[in-house]
Amino acid sequence: MRIGWNALRRWPARRWGVALLSAIVTVLVIAIPTDLIDTPFFAREVPPTMWSWPVLLLSAILAGLVTATYVAYPDGAEPGKAEGRLGLAGWLITFFAVGCPVCNKIVLLALGTTGALQFFEPVQPYLAAASIALLGWALRARLTRENSCRLTAAAPDKESATV
Repeated sequence: MRIGWNALRRWPARRWGVALLSAIVTVLVIAIPTDLIDTPFFAREVPPTMWSWPVLLLSAILAGLVTATYVAYPDGAEPGKAEGRLGLAGWLITFFAVGCPVCNKIVLLALGTTGALQFFEPVQPYLAAASIALLGWALRARLTRENSCRLTAAAPDKESATV
């Protein structure tokens, strides 16, 4: 945890700007189609749960921070594929966690209306926890990589080469 805070304190303003912009975009991209933000384009059959907004905001903050780690990363901390996948998975799971269970076409096709309410709706809090865990894991991995030392290959000793 301390490694993460130390890395965040050293971030330049550019990274914080990217984190803020990315968090705002995440909120809009998820909240508008899931009708957490009321628009004439989308409707919601089931009212949002009391935890939808807190989960969305926490996920957006984490997603923004993960995105910012890809901006001007230090030498030796090139983006890894695994952390990027975890962050993307967390972002996508957030969409399903806060969305309306009967408004989601994928869920409706797979389970039907009754199945969505009986099986998918009770799973949504677990999806919310999983999305936050994945985004947190991705952020921790990215920040740890930034604080790690870059190792260089040492030239072999003449003595060890002759053995």
